Amino acid sequence: MTRPARRTRRTLQWTGVGVAALLALSACSSSDDSASDAAGSASASASADATPKLSGTVTVFAAASLKESFTTLGASFEKAHPGTKVVFNFGGSDSLAAGITGGAPADVFAAASAKTMAIVTDADDAAGTPATFVRNQLEIATLPGNPDKVATLKDLTDSDLLVVLCDKTVPCGAAAQKALDAAGLKLTPVSYEQDVKSALTKVELKEADAAVVYKTDVKAAGDKVEGVEFPESADAINDYPITLLKDAPNAEAAKAFIELVRSAEGRQVLTGAGFIQP
Repeated sequence: MTRPARRTRRTLQWTGVGVAALLALSACSSSDDSASDAAGSASASASADATPKLSGTVTVFAAASLKESFTTLGASFEKAHPGTKVVFNFGGSDSLAAGITGGAPADVFAAASAKTMAIVTDADDAAGTPATFVRNQLEIATLPGNPDKVATLKDLTDSDLLVVLCDKTVPCGAAAQKALDAAGLKLTPVSYEQDVKSALTKVELKEADAAVVYKTDVKAAGDKVEGVEFPESADAINDYPITLLKDAPNAEAAKAFIELVRSAEGRQVLTGAGFIQP
């Protein structure tokens, strides 16, 4: 064999070795990438499994003044978590607290005052420390057009007016009494109602000339009533606390609902209804 022929043969041999090596490296790289992709998929799957899908019913006991806002947030929660349902029990905070301490099954309690929330915490029925999520201020609700020309809290002491208050054991009633005390006024209403919506309804049905309720309730009533602000209401602003209940049947979903209430979306809904941020 001639020298040039030997050189050509060696060159082909080395070229073959190089191609084989490159193919081997490519195969290893492909195998490593596949292993990495598989590991990543397994990690993502594990992460998804770590966040359980919410389902079932969330039972929320909430102050009557939260009805419109919480109903909106409940619908939003159900849309975000298919398979869940939010059931509300709206009423006077004191009655709701009594129900909870009496064993009524519930997941969340949102009260219209720290005092009524204390009924639940003192009975050791709250899971953790309640958090204040909004505040509310009083306003006088009159008939549309304010035919009796009510301009001040003192005007409600006119014996010719039919005035309704919330019961003193209910947060809106306790706040109204605090405002009256701050103004040095005494008022004898034609009736004491068990929650703020009941007091407002008396005016809406023209069974009363005026009622002391929350600004949020006046706003929710639209043109059915007219609101009159009064300075003494600044001395009787109520904090609204919310808590997960100790024996909550659906604790995980309940926590998620509370997170929604305290989120930016929740704040937007609540402030839009007239509540004040704490």
